[in-house]
Amino acid sequence: MHYSLGIDAGGTYTDAALVRDSDGEIVDSNKALTTYPDPLEGIKNVIDGLNPEYLENVKLVSVSTTLSTNTILEGTGFPVALILIGDHPVEKELPAEHVLFAAGGHNHNGEEVAALDLEAIEKFALQVKDKVSAFAISSYFSTRNPEHEIRARDLILELTGLPAVCGHELSQELGAYERAVTAFLNAQLIPITRQFVKSIISDITKRGINARLLMLKCDGSVVGIKDALKKPIETIFSGPAASLVGASYLSGLKTCAVVDVGGTSTDISSICMGVPDLSDEGAVVGGWKTRVRAIRMETTATGGDSHIWTVNRELFLGPRRVIPLAVAAVKYPDFLNNLKRTPMHAREDLGENIQPTKFFVRSGYPTGELSRAEAEVLEVIGEEPVSVTEINALIRKDVYPQTLDSLTRKRLVQAIGFTPTDALHVLGEYTAWNAEASRIGAERLARLMRMTLGEFCTAVKKRVARNMALHLLSYILAGVPYTSIAKILDGNYLAKFKLDIPVVLLGGPVRAYREELTKIIDAEILVPEHAEVGNAVGALVGKGIKRVEILIRPASLMSPDKDFLVFAPGSRLKFDTYSEALDTATTLGKKLVADYMQGCGLSENQVEISIDKRTILPDGWNHPPMETNLLVMGIGIRGLHV
Repeated sequence: MHYSLGIDAGGTYTDAALVRDSDGEIVDSNKALTTYPDPLEGIKNVIDGLNPEYLENVKLVSVSTTLSTNTILEGTGFPVALILIGDHPVEKELPAEHVLFAAGGHNHNGEEVAALDLEAIEKFALQVKDKVSAFAISSYFSTRNPEHEIRARDLILELTGLPAVCGHELSQELGAYERAVTAFLNAQLIPITRQFVKSIISDITKRGINARLLMLKCDGSVVGIKDALKKPIETIFSGPAASLVGASYLSGLKTCAVVDVGGTSTDISSICMGVPDLSDEGAVVGGWKTRVRAIRMETTATGGDSHIWTVNRELFLGPRRVIPLAVAAVKYPDFLNNLKRTPMHAREDLGENIQPTKFFVRSGYPTGELSRAEAEVLEVIGEEPVSVTEINALIRKDVYPQTLDSLTRKRLVQAIGFTPTDALHVLGEYTAWNAEASRIGAERLARLMRMTLGEFCTAVKKRVARNMALHLLSYILAGVPYTSIAKILDGNYLAKFKLDIPVVLLGGPVRAYREELTKIIDAEILVPEHAEVGNAVGALVGKGIKRVEILIRPASLMSPDKDFLVFAPGSRLKFDTYSEALDTATTLGKKLVADYMQGCGLSENQVEISIDKRTILPDGWNHPPMETNLLVMGIGIRGLHV
């Protein structure tokens, strides 16, 4: 009997699920806290909780993660140098500190418009090689001829030995600026993705697991681990993609909307007839528009670990993530006693960082450049949580909340506080951790809000459910302002939203919100079995999907019946006749798809290939098409667990 293992590393939890290959049955699952800065311990912990008899017979491991996304959003990626070849717009903002504009590039037919300035590239590479971890190269019209990108890449590898990423390897679409940004972000993620993959390989190798390793992409398809290491940008939203395909698999629904409630955020997306709803635009990550195809989703910075705090009897939810009091009481042995003896603050002093339930602890990340105030505060924060009252006593003055903000942003300290997870512990609807710590925290905040314990925790739960409903409806009613949706949700009109599409909830404590959501919107809302590890299941059941786009056009419209150019990924070919060009393009497209699928472990009889041909033929044009676009698509027709 053979099994497949799915692993999803999220911002708060790392999930694992074991699936029996013969029938797709989920036979075991587990959750563990994600570990920082090295995810290896979290991966080890989650696999340790699985049945070792099943693990002995695992033949496939597939993974997904939000690690890449979080790295870009938090601005903690590795430094990268960017080389732009040809006529790139200089007025647009670029994400790189080290940038070179070099002569070279091609035109729309792939013909060289200027010689490549290898001397300038060599000088630049030697100047910055000790300041960066990788290079990104984007040449003008490289999708029509990648020659200059390839020559620059080979030179950089020879001179520096550092990874070099070419824009044409990541996208065949036009758009020089977006392709340059995509190449930069991809290069920035190579070291991070490599560390994550090494952590997975290290753990499964130590356990004697001999399995094929795949990774989920942000369009819901899977990729061989070698390709994932070359193109980590394509995995930036693999976590939300995993929740989408996992929800469809667990619920048995080919069409549904999905609300995935994590510790750090809530992601909303949808799937129609088994195909994820993909964005027409390239994925936007951290404000940078890319050429990466990804699922269309709505994300809110509200999750189970969002900070709950109060000022002037007003309740605030997030946006920052904190360690729940219930979790901290288990993780840190003396925390419960510290929480009990920490005094209440004066009401006029309250703010996001000044709360009777707020504590700080060192994160373990290496210390960079600090201001005098930051260094002073960080010195008194150790490996056991301390309150603001304790920090003030140790530095002998009142700490500035802005200093705590800055240390948190730099990920040098991690905050602990009251969360929706704590509210559910008090209500008895989720009891995975220490409920006493949650109750003490709730009592303190309820007193400030002048509510009973039950009233306060119920108010928190309702606020989270309303937030989930607001973002779900914003996703479905694309373009409708939040304020308009909120007016109906808040009862300002005698109306209620009704959805015809089923809604599937994923995440550890989501069952607690199902009833509350049904009060807000009229919809079929489902919480499938194994919903708490839906992302790990999704990492396994993503289909093998490969799209190859090839363009055919005459070399010159002045002689449209001869000399045809074929622009395929990584190559530019020339043929005497249109029929030769079309036949070769079709054969090449099928081969590229088949080779990719073979790398994903799918044989020829497991892959269904379709070809969509679109031509431009103006009225009265009695020649071969002015332009032919071939989209060759391969889909794994059986689930990867079979």
